[in-house]
Amino acid sequence: MNEAILQQKDRACLWHPFTQQYDYARRDLLLIDRAEGVMLYDGRGKGYFDTISSWWCILHGHGHPTMKAYVRAQMERLDQVLLAGTSHEPAILLAEKLVELTPPALSKVFYSDNGSTACEVAVKMSLQYWQQSGQPRRRGLVALERGYHGDTIGTMSLGGVPEFHQAFAHLMFSSHRIPPPYCYRCPAGMEPPPADAAGLNDPDAPLACDCRCLAPLEKLLAEEGEGIAAFILEPRILAAGGMIIYPAAWLRRAAELTRRHGVHLIFDEVASGFGRTGRMFALESAGVTPDFLCLSKGLTGGMLPMAVTMTTDEVYQAFYAEYSQGKTFFHGHTFSGNPLAAAAALGSLEVFRQERTMAGLPAKIEHLGRRLERFRDLPWVGDLRRLGMIAALELVKDRATKTPFAPAERVGWPIYLAGLEEGLILRPMGNVVYLWLPLSVTSEEITEITERMWRVLSNPANIKGFSAV
Repeated sequence: MNEAILQQKDRACLWHPFTQQYDYARRDLLLIDRAEGVMLYDGRGKGYFDTISSWWCILHGHGHPTMKAYVRAQMERLDQVLLAGTSHEPAILLAEKLVELTPPALSKVFYSDNGSTACEVAVKMSLQYWQQSGQPRRRGLVALERGYHGDTIGTMSLGGVPEFHQAFAHLMFSSHRIPPPYCYRCPAGMEPPPADAAGLNDPDAPLACDCRCLAPLEKLLAEEGEGIAAFILEPRILAAGGMIIYPAAWLRRAAELTRRHGVHLIFDEVASGFGRTGRMFALESAGVTPDFLCLSKGLTGGMLPMAVTMTTDEVYQAFYAEYSQGKTFFHGHTFSGNPLAAAAALGSLEVFRQERTMAGLPAKIEHLGRRLERFRDLPWVGDLRRLGMIAALELVKDRATKTPFAPAERVGWPIYLAGLEEGLILRPMGNVVYLWLPLSVTSEEITEITERMWRVLSNPANIKGFSAV
């Protein structure tokens, strides 16, 4: 169909997520026609590097032939069936593979259809577990400020990004919030560790700050630990909260504190799972096993929506009883364990095996790091953070004082528009410009992406508000 007509129909009918529609009253949206590998193409054939993996889900590039073959084959057999009282081969085989990939204690897989739900499932399982295990007082939940676990009322109540959720504050239940391990803006007032500090990726290496920002968690657990059910957090990176990358040592210490007080540990790896951090799962960098592991986004390589909540046999056994005892976990979704989505996930895991994806990551990660170092010298770059195939630049008005750009200055908007001109899909979050690259990206593509990104970010005309300093 003619692009102008499609744009007109879009304005008339579509309401886009996390988008101020007013911006497009007189400006066309980017209309994507097709995709291949790490590239997206508009109707005119112009290519754009998908530097954010289409909202952090594309792993092996768009349209990988192995994954397409898995889905096509499944389409010929079974497209959809409820998972209540029935089962099917793709869901069974995928569950088995996930159990093999994750720490041994995580032996049970519960399917849902999106990351928010995976986190809600974990919270509900934890709360019901304690009710059915003789500790009904354990009803409190702990989360990190700026930790993000989704946009349902339940997940918004757990940490959250105030800019996203303030309109719904009156609906949210109370939870304990503790400061995030935001090294660049340390809540304990300590200096951030150097970029090459051993404790960033080695949980056993000491940090000069000694993780003093954990004091609020330690105090909370000491005072109220017996009434707390679970602590939910994103291991190693608070993604939507500002791409806040934190040390493995902090994660190890936080887990130890939680265990000491018998509190469940919920890891939200919806964004970080499946190789993003350089490990298959971010939890591996700290050597920690949670009670619940939430996965989505990369689970199907980005091809179809699916999510899982993994847990232990100990949790499972608290629900395993005669029906008359009322211990069933009454939760489910129409598309839980959808056969096509499960086939896509199996196809993605086969790509990992065939292409030895994880073995190829270290060289790409090192190359990405070298290419980004010069960005540190830009006067508006306050912090450069990296973890695996993820990188983030926090822009500031004054490096000496770390003064941020005000939200009203909307520093990311001209950067986004300039990125489109350069053939890049950059989608800054507030003052943070980031890369969340597909694992399939080549070193040559990394070079080209970072070169185009340099042209965007080194141009003072694209940094709105900096001249005001």
